Amino acid sequence: MSPPEPRSDSRQAAVIDVGSNSVRLVIYRLEGRAIWTVYNEKALAGLGRDMADTGRLAPDGIEVALGALRRFRAILQDWAPDDVIAVATAAVREAEDGPAFADHVRAELGLPLRVLSGEEEAYFAAAGVLAGHPAAQGLVGDLGGSSLELVKVGPDGPAPGLTLPLGPFALGAPRVLDVEPTRHLIADSLRPLAGALGGGEFHAVGGAWRNLGLLHMVMTDYPLRVAHQYEMSRTEALDLTRFVVRQSRSSLERIVGLSKKRYETLPYAALVLETLIEQLGLERIVVSAFGLREGLLWDGMDEIVRRRDPLLEGCEAMSVMRGLSAGDMAQALDRWLAPAFATLEPVFGSRDPLLIAAACRLADLGGRLHPDHRAELAFAQVLRAPIAGMSHAERCFLALATFARHSASSSAPEPDTLSRVLTVERRARARALGAALRLGCDLSGRNGRLLAKAELAIEGMSLRLSAAEGWSDLLLGEQTAKRAATLAGALKLKLALT
Repeated sequence: MSPPEPRSDSRQAAVIDVGSNSVRLVIYRLEGRAIWTVYNEKALAGLGRDMADTGRLAPDGIEVALGALRRFRAILQDWAPDDVIAVATAAVREAEDGPAFADHVRAELGLPLRVLSGEEEAYFAAAGVLAGHPAAQGLVGDLGGSSLELVKVGPDGPAPGLTLPLGPFALGAPRVLDVEPTRHLIADSLRPLAGALGGGEFHAVGGAWRNLGLLHMVMTDYPLRVAHQYEMSRTEALDLTRFVVRQSRSSLERIVGLSKKRYETLPYAALVLETLIEQLGLERIVVSAFGLREGLLWDGMDEIVRRRDPLLEGCEAMSVMRGLSAGDMAQALDRWLAPAFATLEPVFGSRDPLLIAAACRLADLGGRLHPDHRAELAFAQVLRAPIAGMSHAERCFLALATFARHSASSSAPEPDTLSRVLTVERRARARALGAALRLGCDLSGRNGRLLAKAELAIEGMSLRLSAAEGWSDLLLGEQTAKRAATLAGALKLKLALT
């Protein structure tokens, strides 16, 4: 089988982000709606570290930032200008010498640096959340080194946002946190916003809050260490933030898994989140690994591309990256098994059809892996793939379905992860879906037109597999019967071959 042709809508794009704390270059591969990070480099310049005292960029931070930007320019020297985006945020925007810094970057380094307004920064942060979680609703908060951007998101996209000087550097970092005066300052800034922004779900953007989510995983021994769409209840988040606020730097240094670069700012970030939860009545915290940089890419996509689902696009792109085609056969599998599964009680509500379609696009992910290990290797790839648009439970569901696509073994990898994240019903359905994928692929020899000659249906307590007239001898042989029996057993149904 020859590798599939690259997608016509695939390209590379680079984003340079000059923030208050870090200066970063991220190179992405865009496969339609799917966004893949292929290179990520940052320098912790701390441009905004002195802002609260001097109103100017930190002199040593300027040197670090300019050195990083010279390197980034060299890395991108052969790139087309339209494929490079360079932006600066709060520190450069607010500093007395920010315009001079930006002019130097443009004139001396040749980088088209755009200084974002607070409203633009809020918009792109919210756009990034939607890029990674299209169904996101509620409030987006992006905490940078110097500012906090807040913006509501819903079915119509981001609403107009606002920016507040509540980043750790604006509040006093790197000095030791003075808790009560800082708490009152944050509360006074947020209290007037409760009516317009309060309640519901909060999507937390930014490295400091992402580290808080990872810390919560460590503290609760959560097994799936994937930051994107990690969720905490109001109570869990308040317990976490109050714990961090009380810790000294030496205590934070002893916490395994915590980034050493965050010791000075993490207590400030925790206090901002704690006060947000209390003042705005937030009920659930969802960590987003997507933010401003991904929002810039999302905003630049064609409207038709933007409306596509990132989960489906990501699953298809991942198969293509492995030298496999997920196109015609994936769609044939979906048409073939979806009607039967639609008669079952949903395990993810209205998301069930989407997850079935995603699993069909992953059906051949193990095709180029060693046959003795492909089930386990494909499982691991799906479980931790940087694919957006799915919750942790959905991620585990698709990984288990992919495992069952290649193996009938009852011993799936990482059983503790699966049992903690998935209910018994969801685990059973994932195994059934994988068995259905295996049946469809083996019955047809991966030929979508041949698969259309067979029908799969659930009738009462029976699973019926039938072939079109004249096709039974070709389709319903011993191998097919074995695969169909596995599927019937997974669904706790009797098998009928006709």
